[in-house]
Amino acid sequence: MEENSIVVIDEMGNEINMEIVFTYEDEDTGKNYVFYLNPDEEDGEVFVSNYDAEGNLSPVEDPEEWKKLEAVFEDYVLTQEENEKN
Repeated sequence: MEENSIVVIDEMGNEINMEIVFTYEDEDTGKNYVFYLNPDEEDGEVFVSNYDAEGNLSPVEDPEEWKKLEAVFEDYVLTQEENEKN
């Protein structure tokens, strides 16, 4: 497995290799997040999970937390687009 990938176990117990898009640490809460996608899927849907020091993933369930993470992702996309132009 590559360094920029993680394995996620779906509802059926299947292991899926996901590609890490980027990680983010919330300075206010100290929580760590990983944004990732399934490279085998064409829709490009990006997922996000909280992770702990051992690398265990947990879902993001708080609506306010989701809003903040959506803004973080939007900033990431805008930065990537700007970098591609230069």
